[in-house]
Amino acid sequence: MRLRGRKGIKEALEAQPELVVLEPQANKGRWREAFGNDRPIHVELGMGKGKFISELSALNPETNYIGIDMYDELIRRGSEKARDSREVHGGDLSNLRLVRFNIEDLEDIFEQGELNRIYLNFSDPWPKKKHARRRLTHPAFIRKYEQVLNEWGEIHFKTDSRSLFEFSLNSFADLGIRLRQISLDLHADGPRTDLVMTEYETKFSQQGMPIHRLEALIGPKALQAHIERLAGVDEAAAAEESEQPE
Repeated sequence: MRLRGRKGIKEALEAQPELVVLEPQANKGRWREAFGNDRPIHVELGMGKGKFISELSALNPETNYIGIDMYDELIRRGSEKARDSREVHGGDLSNLRLVRFNIEDLEDIFEQGELNRIYLNFSDPWPKKKHARRRLTHPAFIRKYEQVLNEWGEIHFKTDSRSLFEFSLNSFADLGIRLRQISLDLHADGPRTDLVMTEYETKFSQQGMPIHRLEALIGPKALQAHIERLAGVDEAAAAEESEQPE
């Protein structure tokens, strides 16, 4: 995909150092310092026009967010979305950074265990078998995510491509990764108001296309918390059942 940017786009991006990061390698291992706090860091890989990461960061000021894409024009559009979202939801841009970078080299900009969550939203499905290694849920990519995610690390994945979703389920299974919140039709009962939607998601769901979603538990503490939560639910259900009259 090639995007034709506006004239002067480089200068426009350089004029926003508080939001746009053009040389992210310098922040490797120092992202919390860049944000000025030690709050959790969530990253969207392939942010597109930036609606998702802009809205999510505006709604959750207690979390730091990074949106990554490799095209100047998408970073520019994302910066506009970010400012628009603050006009709607309030707040400032201090918990958001937009990064121009090729995510194939993710380990060059994040230190081991530096991130809490990775979002993969409507990634290119690369449908031809010969391109399978380019899919962002290929085991080789997942291994990269495992390195940069910390003990609470999670991956949240959404796609409209059934073939990519099936491929992704197999990738996570092959690596022995526990999944939760698996959905084959996320908005079957109407739009999920508890989840921020991307531009593609809004468009596709309005057309009646099923959206597939899952959450992968990467960090050991994330997995343990999930297991304990399930045990608590089972205990509560058992207690409720025991209180029912014969």
